[in-house]
Amino acid sequence: MLEDQLNPGSQWHRWEPHIHAPGTTFNDQFKGPTAWEDYLTSLEQAAPVIRAIAVTDYYCTETYQRFVAEMERNDRLPQVALAFPNIEIRLDVATVRERWTNMHLLVSPEDPSHVREIERFLDRLRFEAHGDSFACNRHDLIQLGRKSKPDLSDEQSAFRHGASQFKINFSQLREEYHRSDWAQKNILVAVAGAETDGTSGIREASDATLRQEIEKFAHIIFSSSPAQRDFWLGRKSGVGEDFLRERYNGCKPCLHGSDAHDQESVARPYGDRYSWVKGALEFDALRQACIDPADRAYVGPQPPFRATPARVISAIELTGAPWAATPKLALNPGLVAIIGARGSGKTALADAIAAGCDATAGRLSSASFIVRAREHLDGAEVQLTWETGNPSIRPLAAEVDDPSLYARARYLSQKFVEELCSADGLKDELLSEIERVIFQAHNTLERDGTTDFSELRELRTAVLRDNRTRNEEAIANLSDQIGIEREKQSQIANLKSKITQKEALIDGYLKSRDSLVTKGSVERVARLNELTEAADYVRNQIRLWSQQAQALQSLENDVADFRLNRAPMALRTAKRAFSGAHLKDNEWEAFRQTYVGDVDATLLEKVANAGKEIEAWRGKEQPRKASDQEPYLAADADLKNVSLGELEAEIARIQRLVNIDADTANRLRAVTAKIGDENAALAGLKEALADCEGAEDRVKQLQADREQAYLRIFQSIVGEELVLHKLYRPLMERLAKAAGTLRKLSLTVSRRADVHRWAQEGERLIDKRRVGPFKGVGTLETWAEGLLKSAWETGDPKAVADAMTSFLQAHLAKLPNLSEVPQSQQADYRLWLRRFAKWLYSTRHIEISYSIDYEGVDIRKLSPGTRGIVLLLLYLALDDTDDRPLIIDQPEENLDPKSIFDELVGLFIAAKKTRQVIIVTHNANLVVNADADQVIVAFASTHTPGQLPPIRYLSGGLESTNMRQHVCGILEGGERAFRERARRLRVRLER
Repeated sequence: MLEDQLNPGSQWHRWEPHIHAPGTTFNDQFKGPTAWEDYLTSLEQAAPVIRAIAVTDYYCTETYQRFVAEMERNDRLPQVALAFPNIEIRLDVATVRERWTNMHLLVSPEDPSHVREIERFLDRLRFEAHGDSFACNRHDLIQLGRKSKPDLSDEQSAFRHGASQFKINFSQLREEYHRSDWAQKNILVAVAGAETDGTSGIREASDATLRQEIEKFAHIIFSSSPAQRDFWLGRKSGVGEDFLRERYNGCKPCLHGSDAHDQESVARPYGDRYSWVKGALEFDALRQACIDPADRAYVGPQPPFRATPARVISAIELTGAPWAATPKLALNPGLVAIIGARGSGKTALADAIAAGCDATAGRLSSASFIVRAREHLDGAEVQLTWETGNPSIRPLAAEVDDPSLYARARYLSQKFVEELCSADGLKDELLSEIERVIFQAHNTLERDGTTDFSELRELRTAVLRDNRTRNEEAIANLSDQIGIEREKQSQIANLKSKITQKEALIDGYLKSRDSLVTKGSVERVARLNELTEAADYVRNQIRLWSQQAQALQSLENDVADFRLNRAPMALRTAKRAFSGAHLKDNEWEAFRQTYVGDVDATLLEKVANAGKEIEAWRGKEQPRKASDQEPYLAADADLKNVSLGELEAEIARIQRLVNIDADTANRLRAVTAKIGDENAALAGLKEALADCEGAEDRVKQLQADREQAYLRIFQSIVGEELVLHKLYRPLMERLAKAAGTLRKLSLTVSRRADVHRWAQEGERLIDKRRVGPFKGVGTLETWAEGLLKSAWETGDPKAVADAMTSFLQAHLAKLPNLSEVPQSQQADYRLWLRRFAKWLYSTRHIEISYSIDYEGVDIRKLSPGTRGIVLLLLYLALDDTDDRPLIIDQPEENLDPKSIFDELVGLFIAAKKTRQVIIVTHNANLVVNADADQVIVAFASTHTPGQLPPIRYLSGGLESTNMRQHVCGILEGGERAFRERARRLRVRLER
C-alpha cells in the first residue's frame, strides 16, 4: 500500500529494447569462458542506468531464459526491473542491400507461461522448402538446416543454418497474430526502419504496398533517425497525424537498441542514441508508448527536458492531520491529475499543495477545503519537498494576505477561474494577467528596470501624455484668447460710431471756443489752438510714460513673487513628478527656474528712465509774469518738445489776452480744458479701434496656433500608439509564428473614438430648440461619423487636422448661432465660446486600447467558457517564462467537452514538458488524452460527526492496470468512454 501511495507515476527510464546475449543464434562474438560474466557486468555498469532489457535472439528464447536465470539465481542486474524476450524474425521480403527485412516480437513477461506461449505462437509459422513444410521451432529448424546442408551433424550448427534459411511470409504472420488472442494481448510488433534490414530498404515500386502493410502492422519502429521519428510522429511536412492514422494505424514510437553481438557494443548504441520510455517499469509502459509515442518514447543521450528541478515539488507530507490517512505522497514533475468522487478530498490536496507554496492568497472561496475545514486544521502543517533546495513547511490553515509574499506556485482555484471568466473578472484580473504575460515576454534589458507592465507602460508613455495634457491646456487658453479677439471684432462698429461722435463733440467745443474770442484776436486764437494741440500731445506722453512706470512696478512685484513663490513651487512639483530621475538636491538646483538676463538692472534702469520722462514732460508750474504781453515760449519754439507746465502757462496768458472779461475768460478756460479731455478720450478710442481692427489677423494666427496644438495632441496620441505597439510586439510576433491553438489568439492595438460621447457633450452646449440646418439630437454624431471618426481612429496627425478643417468648413458657421446663451450677453457668450471651442478640440473621447481576440472575436464578447479557454491558453501556452508549478482546480468547470478536447488537451501536453502541472478534474479528456504522468485517486471514508472524514490517496501512472480501472470507474463515461478513446487511436486495450 505504501508503494502505491509513494508512486510518482510515469517517469523516464532507459530501456534496452534490442540487445543480444552470449549464445545468440547469429554472429555470436561473445567469446571466452567468462562471456556471460563480462556481459552482465557491462550491463550493470552501463551509464545511464538500464532499467528494462529486451533480450534478443532469432526465432527462439534460449538466451532470454539464460538471462532471467542469471538474474534470479545469481542476483545479477539488481537495477533491472524488467526483462522480456525480443524474438527477431526475417520476412521473405528482400531489401536493396540484399538482406531480408527484420521484424521483432516483443513479448510481455506478465504471463507466467509467456515462454511456452510464444513458442506455441512461433510453431504456427511455416516455411515451405525442399518439398516439405517446416515450423518455426527448434526441431524443425534443425531439420531445415540438415536438408539444406546434409553434412551438418552438429544440432546447434544445423539449427543456426536452418534459422538462416527460414523466412516468414508477412501475410501468414499477420494472419496468425490476429487469430491469436494471446498474441494480441502479449506481443508488440516492431520492425526495423533501416535500409539494410528494414522497411527503408523495400524500394521496389511493386513492393510499395507491401512496405506500407508491414509498417501498418507494426506497433514500434526500430530507428534512431530523427527524420524517421519526426515522420512517425506526424511532424513531417505533408505527413500529419491524420495521414498516419489513415495509412498506418496511427503514430508510432521509435526505439533504438545497441543490437550488441559483442562485448564492446553492449549497451553502447552509436552516438549515445539511448532509448527512453516514460512509465512504470512494466511491459504496459511500452504499450502506453504505442498510444502516446510523442510523449512516452524518445531516443537521445538524455530523456526529454522536464520542469526545472528547483521548481518541482517531489513530495507532499501532512503532519498533525489525523484525517490524512495517507499523509505522504510522491509527485511527478509532469502532469499530475487528481481525481475522485465528489467530496473525496481532491480539492483538499490541491489546497494543501498551494498552501505549502504560499499560493493561496486571494484564491480561496467559501467552498474551498481550507476555508470549510479551518476549525479542524489547528496544528496541521504541510511540508513540501522540492527536487532541489530545502523543504518548505507551512501551517495548513494560515491566513496568507501578504501581497509581497512570493508564491512558489500559481494556483487557479475554482473561485479564481470562475471570477476571471466572468464579465467582472474580465475587466481586472484577466486583463492584468494578460498584461503580466506581455511584460514577461520582454527580456530584462527591455524592461528599463520596471517591475510590471503598467509601470513600463507609464514609463514609456508619460512624456507623450504630458505633452498631450499641455497641448490640451494650450488649446483651452488659445480658445479663450480667440473669444476675446472675436469680441473685439464685434466692437469695431461701436468704436467707429463713438469716434465719429467724439470728433463731432470736439468740433462743437472748438466752435464754442472760437465764439468766445473777440474780433481782432484771430492770430492769438490760432496760437491758442497750436498750444492746445501741443498740450494734448504732451499729456498723452505723460499718460504713456505713467502707464509704463506702473507696468514696470507690477513687473518688479511679479519678479519678486516668481523668485519667492512660483519658482520654488515649480521646483518642488518637478521633484515630485520626476522623482524617478533620482537627482541630488544640488543637481535639482540647476532646474530652478530663473531669468536669463539681469532683469533687476533692466527694471531699475527702465523705472528710473520712466520717472525722468514723466518729470520732464510734466515740467513745473510757471509763475505769472509781470505783464501778459511777455510770452513764456518763443514764437518759433517746438511746442511738442515743451513741458506741460510751460504750455499751460502760455495757454493761460493768451486766454487772458483774448478776452479781458473775467467771466468769458473762465468759460474759455473751461472749453479749452474740455477740448483737451475729449482729445485724450478720442486718442484712446482710436487706439482701441486699431487694436480691434487688428483682431482679425490675430484670430487667424491664434486659430493656426490652436490647429497646431491639436496636431501636436495627435502626434502624442500616435506616438503613444506606437509605443504600445512596441510594448506588445514580442507577444504579437510570437502569436504570428505560432501554430495550432495559439494562432486563434491575436492582439490588436487601436485608437477608439467614442463619437457618441463627444457629440453628447457638444449637444449640452447647444440650444436644440432652434430651427435651421441643425436637426437636433444625433445630428452632431452623424456629422462626426461622416467626417471625423475615421481620421480619429486610423489617421495620422495631418489626416486628423485635415478632417477637422473639413468639419469646420462644413458646419462651423451653423453652430455658434445655436448658443444656449444670447450673443447680446457678451461676457456669458464669450464664456460659452470658450467652452464650445474646448469641446470642439477636445480629445478625451479618444483612447488607445488593445484587445485580445480569439478567432477574430474580442474576448470581452465571448462566453465565459471560451474566456476560460483563453485564460488557460494564457497560462499553459504563452506564460512560458513562469516555470513555477501550475495548480488548477477543475479547469473544465466552465468549458464544454468539445472545447476541452480541441483546445486544452494539446496545451496540457505541451505545458507538462516545461513545468509541473497539477490539476483536479472530473474530465477524462484531461487525464487520458492529455496522458497524465501521474494519477492520484482520492477516497473519503465515512466520517464521525464533528470531525473530518479520513482521506486517503492512491497514486500511479496510466500504464498501471489498477490505475486504469480507477480512471475508468471514476471519470465521466466510465470504462466504455476509456475504451472508445483508445479505439480512436486504433489501439486495443482489453487489459
